[in-house]
Amino acid sequence: MATSGKKAPHTEHGRIQVTVSAQLRDGSLAPVGHARLLLLRGESDSSEPDLNELDAMIKRGLLVKHTHTGPDGRASFDQLPLRQDEISWYWVVLDNVTPFEADSKLFCRLAAVSRADRIGTADIALAPEVKLDVMFYTNGVKRSREHGLVGDTLWVTTHYLRHRGGGTPEPHRPIPGMRATPEPPLSAIDSSGYESRAVLGAVGRVDAAANFFMEPRGLDGQTPNPSDGAYFRVAEAVMVDSSTPVPVNGDITTHAARTEAEFRPAIAHWTLIRNSSEALSFNNYKQFLDHLFCEEGGSKTPEARAFRSLEKRRFLPFNDTDSYRVLKAATEAYVMVNCGVLSEPWDFRPVDDADYLDRRDLPEDKVLADELLNRYLTAADPDIKTLPYLALIRSKLPDVRIHIDHDHAHDVELCAGFIRDRLQNPCLMELIWSYWQEEGMLVQSMNAITRRFQNVRSNANGTGVDPLANMEIDMLRPLNNLLWGYVQDEQHRLTVVRRNYEYDHHYGIRLDGKAVRNFHPADSRSKFIEAFHNLLRQLMPFYRQDDDTTVKADAFPILNALKEVHLILSQGAHNQYGDLPSTSRIEMLMQQWMLARPEFREFLPTRLMVAHPEPWMDRVDAMKKVQGWSDTSVAHFRDLAMFGEMLLLSIRTTHWTDMYEPNDAFAWARFWRPQAQGYMHAYRAVTGVDLTAEVPNPKLEAMMPSELLRQRLEGKQRVA
Repeated sequence: MATSGKKAPHTEHGRIQVTVSAQLRDGSLAPVGHARLLLLRGESDSSEPDLNELDAMIKRGLLVKHTHTGPDGRASFDQLPLRQDEISWYWVVLDNVTPFEADSKLFCRLAAVSRADRIGTADIALAPEVKLDVMFYTNGVKRSREHGLVGDTLWVTTHYLRHRGGGTPEPHRPIPGMRATPEPPLSAIDSSGYESRAVLGAVGRVDAAANFFMEPRGLDGQTPNPSDGAYFRVAEAVMVDSSTPVPVNGDITTHAARTEAEFRPAIAHWTLIRNSSEALSFNNYKQFLDHLFCEEGGSKTPEARAFRSLEKRRFLPFNDTDSYRVLKAATEAYVMVNCGVLSEPWDFRPVDDADYLDRRDLPEDKVLADELLNRYLTAADPDIKTLPYLALIRSKLPDVRIHIDHDHAHDVELCAGFIRDRLQNPCLMELIWSYWQEEGMLVQSMNAITRRFQNVRSNANGTGVDPLANMEIDMLRPLNNLLWGYVQDEQHRLTVVRRNYEYDHHYGIRLDGKAVRNFHPADSRSKFIEAFHNLLRQLMPFYRQDDDTTVKADAFPILNALKEVHLILSQGAHNQYGDLPSTSRIEMLMQQWMLARPEFREFLPTRLMVAHPEPWMDRVDAMKKVQGWSDTSVAHFRDLAMFGEMLLLSIRTTHWTDMYEPNDAFAWARFWRPQAQGYMHAYRAVTGVDLTAEVPNPKLEAMMPSELLRQRLEGKQRVA
């Protein structure tokens, strides 16, 4: 086919080059990297738009494109069409906050592109008056000198000189929308990055430098990501000299140690919580069952005596279920005896407790039993002493009587009132222990086994082959009676839906899956995850300060965070708070014990060389592998359950709302340091969210753990 011979019209294009810089106090220019720039069509005679006019221009469709500057502070808008015999005008707008300017000034520059000159320019110069105050400390004493010495601690404080109404700049810190990240060798003292320090280790010049980030505004209507900000670098040169030796006669010894915290009576209570939680661990529970049923003299322990009493009052309406009935009664007796931390004789272990407190740099020369009884427990009634928090609740209900008749402690009581044992000796357990065990697939693993025991195919695989179809259960024959009783008793166990509603009522967290669809809670603790993770995040700068022997760590942020979490937890201490956690604990301990039986080692392809801390864990990990579930080891979920229970019990049962001095919060942070850092590590291993990172991610940290787990599982399946 012949062509007309005409060429298509050639469209010429122009370009606008942009430079964004920050003029520092010494007159130098620092490039502003990753600055977000908007390009809008304009006119030569138009005045510089304000925020309202800019918004109107964007709504009229005058926004052409956007880009970011590189590390050198430069960017360009390319492929801009040129008008015939006309000049094209554009507004270049900086889309980042500038809070150091009066009223957070909007930076706009008008640029022109013509056919004669195809390259237009726009320079944006910021004037952030940022000041880095440099100080030197020797052995914790501030030194007034221009140069530092080797061994000094370099302390850098960031100040902004913010303009107010065009007058003299005033010191101001911190500024919303900005944050600082110090460069090595400096390390941040707190999460804001406005204070940092470093130990001077060599002679020469050291740059005390920090990168300052300005958050994006989102002027074009897009939701800004706070971490996607512009940045510029500020540095102060520091000269380091060698220290002058001073001749000293005799032997000199030095020792630096952290400041020991004041002893607080609550430490005795926290020690009992720690000991009680360890007493309820699976390994101790398994040892109790082995001692009770397999060894002579097993009936002489307090748990065994409680079991003998309880066994006579626990029956099941099924035939041939004695093995399961005995296991259930023994587990209930074990939990009853070990969960009440306030019962005498106190569960103190003088040697172990003193060693633990000494490692935490807490006073260990007190008699904890005396401190608990004489200084911590509070009188709720003339003859009853209980926790200060429970005593406060009791004082709100002076008209409600207390049942004291021990001879009829098991009778049905229809009158309103407190049961004395619940007030004087509360069974302290947290439902979060069950939540993390369930997220670790303990319950789902046992459900899959019981379905296979009943020859029922799993619904999760649709019409496909059940992953357990070819696994012969003949090796489970010694457990048949236990599994029979377990299956028959299903109607009397807590359902996943019932537990899920209570997880949400206590902590605002819930499971994710087909079994818990159509979830409609009446009351949820929606702020718990955010508040609890904020508390954990406040601990990291505290620990960094506390490890510095020249600094007295500030515990006020921790006290405020503890008050917030305590208030949220107390709001959820209703409904089934006293009964459902203990019932769930009993059921899950039984599931762990059955999975730990040697028969399941043959039934499931376990990896014997993996050193799991508890013998049931390799069975659950093997089931997760067979079913294609999460490949994160259940050991991390066990850590979350164990450490989370200890932390929340200490927060829930301590009367934080009436404290204004940080002494108790200081002691709490030191006492629970292994548990807090263990929880944060396990949370990162399970969800991928690092609560110890210097730059927080509020959106991820406030997400439901179940959502994070689902996203990780879906990502794994996509990769597979």
